Amino acid sequence: MTCGSWPCGDHAHAIVDAMLTGLVSDALADVIGTVTGADALVAVTPTFSASFSGLFKSFFDILEPGVLKGMSVLLAATGGTVRHSLMIDYALRPLFSYLGARTVRTGVFAATEDFGGPGAAELQRRIEDAVGELRSCLTGPQRQRPADEFEQVTPFEQLLNRGKQ
Repeated sequence: MTCGSWPCGDHAHAIVDAMLTGLVSDALADVIGTVTGADALVAVTPTFSASFSGLFKSFFDILEPGVLKGMSVLLAATGGTVRHSLMIDYALRPLFSYLGARTVRTGVFAATEDFGGPGAAELQRRIEDAVGELRSCLTGPQRQRPADEFEQVTPFEQLLNRGKQ
């Protein structure tokens, strides 16, 4: 299983540049390759205005269509209060469904009170449950990665000769 961890903020400028110009920097291309080449993904975002952060969404906006198709994804978010916990189901889950990913049933939301104190043990249990579901997704048939449409290119000369026959 391949995995990676990276803070979105480290690539904020490159993500915005890619959105504006369509050009992806080498460093951002490495991150995109790590994400799209993984067996599974744990997608975590802070809650912002009762949804995912704009930078988080912008990253997924620059991915080529279909690159996450069939990938198992665990959804998670942080926020100041548990009142925002539904953002996993009304914001994150539809986004990854649109991208063709297979989200695990259990999402993990961590509010301020979940860090330290008695809430920490409950948060740990929720994380372990969700990771267990993600692991079970990886024991079945592996996803078919999208084919590279340019992998087998017909030479231009051969295409020109088709019309002469």
